[in-house]
Amino acid sequence: MSFLLWILLFIVCWPLALLALLLYPLVWLLCLPFRLLGIAVEGVFELLRAIVMLPARLFGGRP
Repeated sequence: MSFLLWILLFIVCWPLALLALLLYPLVWLLCLPFRLLGIAVEGVFELLRAIVMLPARLFGGRP
């Protein structure tokens, strides 16, 4: 779907489409640290959830 939108943008305004094509890798590289941080924070929250739910799971609670 995104490729078709890019083709449409290329037909309508080709300089903007080429600029978007050139800037996409740079934007992806800038967003990469935030994605990694999000994965790490999600892992910490899952660990805390597992620690808090451990007594209930030991005493026969449903997961």
